[in-house]
Amino acid sequence: MVLEKTTPAKKAPAKKAAQKKAAYTKEQYLFWYEMMLRIRRFEERCLLAYSQQKIRGFLHVYIGQESIAAGLESALQPGDGIVTAYRQHGIAIGRGVSTKAAMAELYGKATGVNKGKGGSMHFMSSEFKYFGGNGIVGAQIPIGAGIAFAEKYRDTDNLCVTMFGDGAARQGALHEAFNMAMTWKLPVLFICENNHYAMGTSVERTSNVSDLYKLGLGFDMPSEQVDGMTPESVHEAIAKAAAHIRSGAGPYYLEIKTYRYKGHSVSDPGSYRTREELKSYQDIDPINITEEKIIKFGYATEAEIEAIKERIKVEIDEAEAFADSSPYPDASELYTDNYAEPDYPFMKD
Repeated sequence: MVLEKTTPAKKAPAKKAAQKKAAYTKEQYLFWYEMMLRIRRFEERCLLAYSQQKIRGFLHVYIGQESIAAGLESALQPGDGIVTAYRQHGIAIGRGVSTKAAMAELYGKATGVNKGKGGSMHFMSSEFKYFGGNGIVGAQIPIGAGIAFAEKYRDTDNLCVTMFGDGAARQGALHEAFNMAMTWKLPVLFICENNHYAMGTSVERTSNVSDLYKLGLGFDMPSEQVDGMTPESVHEAIAKAAAHIRSGAGPYYLEIKTYRYKGHSVSDPGSYRTREELKSYQDIDPINITEEKIIKFGYATEAEIEAIKERIKVEIDEAEAFADSSPYPDASELYTDNYAEPDYPFMKD
């Protein structure tokens, strides 16, 4: 069902003038650029593969939101965990999951990151402390608080980033998790990726509180709203929040304003928003803006940028070929990997 356009078209933040002086190093800007471009090209190839029926089932792409994955990774430590929702390929790739393993998982192949059993919504990698990819809306919010509790119990310096969308912000479990996290001062960073539409319903149609960062204020949780269309702003906000959490002061909550350029999933034409609204956000595409800055700052020539693009294209070509040639899981694998062995002594008795 197509929803009526009962709210005015949203306007993207105005395109900012390119910085005259670089705020970060060449290595940092190239890290962000390559990560965002890798995610974009991966997701574009996924859409093509879906149209060719190589990928089945649900598919929610991260196109438009890549600067969150980039800024997130540059601000975190390797030991930090991440748990998120089902629009998650980009976050998983940012964590370190290879494009080959990611593509094979989408194809349902045995060489996938979860042996082809998880599909698009359920990536998981203990190697990279990536806890999913969760298909149930909002289910990851209390899970993330629980992971943070485990880090506190073990007396580590790690935190858990718990990500959810603006639709999941309406779940009751969010308030329960916020309350417990603040009461126990858990090392958890809650992030709402607010792309303005829960499936096809705008934030304004679901609550009178449209500034979602305010949801944390009722729990005395430090809460801020962040521009999610540049990796710099995401990096700075997460670095600040992570320092607060590692100091032992407890949780932090960020509402990161972003935008998805495609529909909610492959079956969504996105007809509930205007062309003007979409174009206003495409005009501030974080990949294009970052590329402009890299050239302006003299960090890379246009020829070097083209070389990066070609290298990533080859990588995605190889990922697709790998997924195409990989075998499907054997039927005998149906009941394996359903449960994990306990790793606490008191659980082994």
